[in-house]
Amino acid sequence: MSDLQIGLILLGGLLILGVLLFNWWQDRRIRRRMQDHFPEREQDPLMGAASADGVARKEPGFTSWAIDPDQDDGPPSDDVEEVDPTIEAVIDINFAKPIDSVELHGAVQGLTAAGNKPVRLFATSDAGLHRARLRPGESYITLQLALLLANRSGPLTEIEWSTVWTRAERIAHQFDGAIEAPEISETLDRGRHLDAICADLDAQVGLIIQLAQPQAVTAVLPEFERMGFTQTAAHLIYPTQAGLPQFYVAFEGEPVPQLEKTEVQRIDFVLDLPNSVASQEAFSQMAILGQHVAKTLGGQLLDDQGQAVSEPSYAVVDQQLHSLYQRLEQAGFSAGAPRTRRVFSG
Repeated sequence: MSDLQIGLILLGGLLILGVLLFNWWQDRRIRRRMQDHFPEREQDPLMGAASADGVARKEPGFTSWAIDPDQDDGPPSDDVEEVDPTIEAVIDINFAKPIDSVELHGAVQGLTAAGNKPVRLFATSDAGLHRARLRPGESYITLQLALLLANRSGPLTEIEWSTVWTRAERIAHQFDGAIEAPEISETLDRGRHLDAICADLDAQVGLIIQLAQPQAVTAVLPEFERMGFTQTAAHLIYPTQAGLPQFYVAFEGEPVPQLEKTEVQRIDFVLDLPNSVASQEAFSQMAILGQHVAKTLGGQLLDDQGQAVSEPSYAVVDQQLHSLYQRLEQAGFSAGAPRTRRVFSG
């Protein structure tokens, strides 16, 4: 072997070593930035996030109005949750005599939505207590049906309103009750007005990870779990310490829990502003983690136009998103708050 060949071999080895060292340094740099933006949680999000008082958080949803068996040891008091007259239309039913909780529960069973609009139910006990949940042994003198005026499916429709009105009439007839409700034209106008306001405030920002080749979903999911993602009924999310979503992930444009494909080549990161927690570095946090995922899975991080994402652009996008968070707040819709998640759903 000539001196030239030996020299070329040594030079090639040094180049390979240099590439390995550079990749190691870059990986450590990304991990440090991830730790700065995503501090370790006291509780593993995959084991269920909890609030400071130890109560597990749940993704917002609308479930059947059930009898709550839990009783406070202290004196009876009103439930905290109330009708939100800004975003809901309310039908009141006043009963001729108190109705037992079991009877009332049977009458409203399954009344959770009309079309694409959720319905919340409230009652007043014969002791004058406001209830968002029924209590065993109590009786009730009024019932309120609170129908959402608008969400991402659009404003309240005449059919949706008529569905709830018909059910209210049936309940009133069953218990000899009297109905009070706003005019339908006024209610539909309010729905259109709310829809217009929220359409101007709604925003989602996306990033794409394009993998070099398709990979099995069963191989990709564990990587997300190791990075702190947790799966809810609707999405694979990266949660805050309180369990609320910072952003979520879709595979091939489909929510992960509903995914039927066995392979994935495109992974979307979606920052849903109204339904996320406001942050001055919302985009940076998502992009840094997306950068790490792309490197781990052998892909490229792109914006929603298919262009490579550059780190200097993070701060610019963060500033734009911060102004949108402020506009939401000024309109009375704090990002991530329950009433905001109700309107920006569907």
